[in-house]
Amino acid sequence: MTIDREKLKESVRLFLEAIGEDPDREGLKDTPDRIVRLWEEFKSHEQFNMTVFEDIGEYDEIVVVRDIQFYSLCEHHLLPFFGKAHIAYIPDKKVCGLSKLVRVVNKFSYRPQVQERLTAEIADFLEKKLQPKGVAVVLEAEHLCMSMRGVKNPSSYTVTSKLTGAFKEDEKAKK
Repeated sequence: MTIDREKLKESVRLFLEAIGEDPDREGLKDTPDRIVRLWEEFKSHEQFNMTVFEDIGEYDEIVVVRDIQFYSLCEHHLLPFFGKAHIAYIPDKKVCGLSKLVRVVNKFSYRPQVQERLTAEIADFLEKKLQPKGVAVVLEAEHLCMSMRGVKNPSSYTVTSKLTGAFKEDEKAKK
């Protein structure tokens, strides 16, 4: 899906006017263009080549990449939430390039989203592409919709997880 640049720019101008700002003042006059570039950058993360290696020998232990920084937008308030993703999988004849796990997180996080769905989308994508013995995805994030509005509770973190295969079925794999 491509971005309608002119419609987005006009929407940002209308939004600024609606909240009582002058979109032509010095600090805001280029904001509509900046917002367009931001969303074009976000959308650029959707497509990438998922490098998969199938000749891995007998390796069938856990592969873990921790502390993958991510940023997203709460779809309810369009305020950021951000944190760290931790991904583990148990290969079954296939592994992926480790940087691809970061790209998978970015693919699904750079859009209006809820953390629970984001967690599931990452796990489901890896399950489909790698067909592993199991996938575990854990996200921990601070939501600015909780930190700066509503309950105004900064530094609280929401943790979500999605487990598949051996991680869900085998008690030893969960530890």
